[in-house]
Amino acid sequence: MTVLRSVALFVLAALAEIGGAWLVWQGVREHRGLLWVGAGILALGAYGFVATLQPDPHFGRILAAYGGVFVAGSLAWGMAFDGYRPDRFDVVGAVLCLLGVAVIMYAPRHA
Repeated sequence: MTVLRSVALFVLAALAEIGGAWLVWQGVREHRGLLWVGAGILALGAYGFVATLQPDPHFGRILAAYGGVFVAGSLAWGMAFDGYRPDRFDVVGAVLCLLGVAVIMYAPRHA
């Protein structure tokens, strides 16, 4: 159950961070306005809080592992919201990042 909770928190963190960055991008680069930017800033702030809910107590481990989730999530976000189509190297890279997440977060450790 701890792994499932951790994975769900990583997904929620990715939605907040990637979504927040996308909202800021839309507000500034696509000229959608300050409401979009403000919503993005709020979402980015929420990301910071979600990361603290991870069951593992080590900040460095959480952020290092989250980096892999961010890579894969960013590609998925681009596909869903910007019509981006990753090539095979994007996909292989994302899979490698997610394998890194699994090793960093969920490999058995001895006390």
